[in-house]
Amino acid sequence: MTVPRTLFAADHEAFRDTVRRFLEQEVAPHHARWEEQGHVDRDVWRQAGDAGLLCSSMPEEYGGSGVDKRFSIIVIEECARLNVTGLGWGLHSEIVAPYLLHYGSAGLKQKYLPPMARGEAIGAIAMTEPAAGSDLQGIRATAIRDGDHYVLNGSKIFITNGYLCDQVIVVAKTDPARGAKGTSLLLVDTSMAGFTKGQPLKKAGMKAQDTCELFFDNVHVPAENLLGEENQGFVYLMQELPWERLQIAITAITSAEAAIGWTVAYSRERKAFGQELMQFQNTRFTLAELKTEVQIGRVFVDRCIELLLEDKLDPATASMAKYWCTDLQFKVLDACVQLFGGYGYMWEYPITRAWADARVQRIYGGTNEIMKELISRSL
Repeated sequence: MTVPRTLFAADHEAFRDTVRRFLEQEVAPHHARWEEQGHVDRDVWRQAGDAGLLCSSMPEEYGGSGVDKRFSIIVIEECARLNVTGLGWGLHSEIVAPYLLHYGSAGLKQKYLPPMARGEAIGAIAMTEPAAGSDLQGIRATAIRDGDHYVLNGSKIFITNGYLCDQVIVVAKTDPARGAKGTSLLLVDTSMAGFTKGQPLKKAGMKAQDTCELFFDNVHVPAENLLGEENQGFVYLMQELPWERLQIAITAITSAEAAIGWTVAYSRERKAFGQELMQFQNTRFTLAELKTEVQIGRVFVDRCIELLLEDKLDPATASMAKYWCTDLQFKVLDACVQLFGGYGYMWEYPITRAWADARVQRIYGGTNEIMKELISRSL
């Protein structure tokens, strides 16, 4: 018995069934191969677009379904439940597309959003640099105005969807002398001269997610590709980051729920010393503790979702959700791996892949140490 969720109506749950079937039929059978090649097949993006799984909260005039964010949350949850971490759909649909929607010109929105909704064009956002991770104020990439263009120079690293992307929102300094107050957001098309991509990076986990370096060598970006106002990029980032961090928390808590389910099933099948693992008090008590903590996390995350839908989710609360849920996720997965024993260290088991994939959750979107710093400012 768990605390019933009250967020979703019948139409949401019908959509969840659609998402689950799609992932089970079109994604899960290929995910191991995608892990080997370092990125998913591009066709799955187009299939997802045809199925209405991308940019669902975008207005219909730009190719979306015009529905509330709960539909996007369902996609995030179902991907986490199956641990199909190669899909960068959440970032594409609920980070990149909203930046374009909120800050892009009418022309940019009409040009780029419909193909993103159809899965024909893949979006990325480039914040992190070799010398600037959680500290976005330390960004060194520059975009200097030259007539009707910005000349972009620099490099970015650890960019999700970077290898497959068709357009990327780049965070760069348009007025380096002003520090964070001189930061802007530019939409860069991969066809622009001087823009190159590195090969997919070999990571400890999330092996099917295409993550790479991006390089900008005197890339001439049209001035109309500026998102919002010049030198307001840091402000825009701060406005959008709470939703990004809540997405990470949603993924973390759903992953932890799935891990407990896998481990309960395994503990009922696996025998040691003549009895099921579940018959040992240590197994039952460990799982009871984990389930209790995850239930607490689920209630908190669902309340954060309610605040988001009411446009009341503040940065400190989103930071709390991100840090606490990702810490809990890794604790749960590590304990579940232990209960699986030697099999918990075998890549063929979903618990093993989920354990490896979970570690980065405490790093990206701002490290958990940075989350605590942000929370402390609200004291």
